[in-house]
Amino acid sequence: MKRKLISVLLCSAMVISMLAGCGKETQESAEPAAAEQEQAEESKTQETEATETEQAASDEPCEIYMFISSPEYADAINELIDAYKEVAPNVTINYETTQNDYPTLLKAKLNSGDVPDIFSSTSGKEIDVYKEYSYDLTGQPLQETIQDSVADSMKSPSEGTGLYGIAIKGNYFGIVYNKAIFEECGITEFPATLADMEKACETIAAAGYQPFTTGFNEWWVHKHIWQHFLDAAAENAGMDVAELVAKFEKGEAKVADYPELYNNYFGFIDLAIKYGDDKPLETALDGELSAFGTGKAAMVLGQGAWIEADSLAIDPELQIGFNGYPVSDDASQCQVISGSDQSLHVYNDSEVLQQTLDFVNWWYTSDYGQAWFNDVAGVVPPVKTSQTSNFAIINQGDELSASAGAAPLAICYSTDSWHQTFGEIIQEYVSTGDKDAACAKIEAQWKEIEGAQ
Repeated sequence: MKRKLISVLLCSAMVISMLAGCGKETQESAEPAAAEQEQAEESKTQETEATETEQAASDEPCEIYMFISSPEYADAINELIDAYKEVAPNVTINYETTQNDYPTLLKAKLNSGDVPDIFSSTSGKEIDVYKEYSYDLTGQPLQETIQDSVADSMKSPSEGTGLYGIAIKGNYFGIVYNKAIFEECGITEFPATLADMEKACETIAAAGYQPFTTGFNEWWVHKHIWQHFLDAAAENAGMDVAELVAKFEKGEAKVADYPELYNNYFGFIDLAIKYGDDKPLETALDGELSAFGTGKAAMVLGQGAWIEADSLAIDPELQIGFNGYPVSDDASQCQVISGSDQSLHVYNDSEVLQQTLDFVNWWYTSDYGQAWFNDVAGVVPPVKTSQTSNFAIINQGDELSASAGAAPLAICYSTDSWHQTFGEIIQEYVSTGDKDAACAKIEAQWKEIEGAQ
C-alpha cells in the first residue's frame, strides 16, 4: 500500500512540475517550489497516517492459524511460537500439525473456505497446485535472507517467477545409521552397493541387532526411499529426473523398463522387510526413533536430518552416521539427496495477512529466527548464514555432497496427492508381495493423478 501511495505522489509531483513549466518565467521558481513543498508535506502526512494505520492493525489482538505437515518439527515450532509471543504478545498462533492424509485434509479446508493463514505443501510442482491461494512474497524482507536454491524451488514452475513460499529447512535425505554398531560388527565402510548392503545386513543380524527400522506405516517414508532409485534410473537412462517423471505422467514409461526401479527398488524393499521391524506396517516415526535411539536397530529408512535431535534425546551418546542409499552395483550412485522439499504458503486472502507476513519475516530475518534452524530445529538452514551446525547428519551431508555430489530432489517433481497414493501402493506390496500388481497400479495412478495436473 505504501509503495503504491508513493508512486501516485511522485506522478502527481511530475504533473505539477510540467504544468509549472508552461507558466511565465517569473513563476517558474516560486510556484513549483511552493507546490513541491505542499506536496511533500501532504506526502509526509499521508505516509505517517498509513504507517500508523498499519501499526494499529499490527497491535490489535489477532489469531494466526498455522496448519502444516511434518509433526517431527512440532517441538521446535512450538519453541518458535513461544519466542514470537515475546516479540508480538498480541498475536496468538494456533498451530496444528499432522502427516497422515495431510493433502486430503488441506484440500478439504480449501474447498470449505476454512483456509489456514499458513499451510504447507511439497515444493516444486505443488507450488502451482496451490498458487491461487498463495501470497507472492517477492519484495518482502525475507527475500534478502532466503537461500537462492530455496527461493528457486518456491517459484511457479510454469512461469519461472514469484516467491510463493518459504521452507522450514533445506534438507538431506539418506540412510541414518549407528556408527558404534557398524564398528562392533566390523563394517568399516558404509555399504554403497546392493550386494554389500545385503552382506552388511547378514553381519548385523548375526551380531544380534536389527539391521533396519523402516517406518512403513507412514506413506511419506516411501517417497523418500523411492526417489533415490528414481534418480539412478534417470541417470542410467541418460535423462534428467524431470524427463523421466514426465514420461510416467504421460503413460509413456513402464516400471519394468528401468531395472533400478523394477529390480533394485523392490529388491531393497524386500531386504528391508526381511531385516526390519517385526510388523513393518505398524511401525511409524515414533517406532523408528525408539528402535534407533535405544540401539536396537542399526539403520533408519525414509528419514533424514530431522530425526537427529529426537534420537539424541533418547541417547545423547549415540554415534550417528549418514550416507546415501545403495541403488545399484555402482558405488558412485550411493549419494545423499539435497534440496528444499517443503514449502510453507501464506494465504493471500488471509484476514490477518499483515500479521502473518510480520511473523514469517521475523522468522527469516531476526537473530533468533535465523539461529532457530540450527540450534532448535537441527535442520539445514534455508537462510544465508555463516553459523555452523552442531548436528552430525548435516555436517556429514555437507561433506558427502561436496566429495561425492548430491542426487536431485526427485520428490519435488510430483505432488503429494501422487506421493500418498504411491505410499499406499507400496504398503499393499509390503503386505502381498505382488510386484507386478504394484507396478501396474503405480503406472496407472501416476498417469491418472499427475497427468491431469
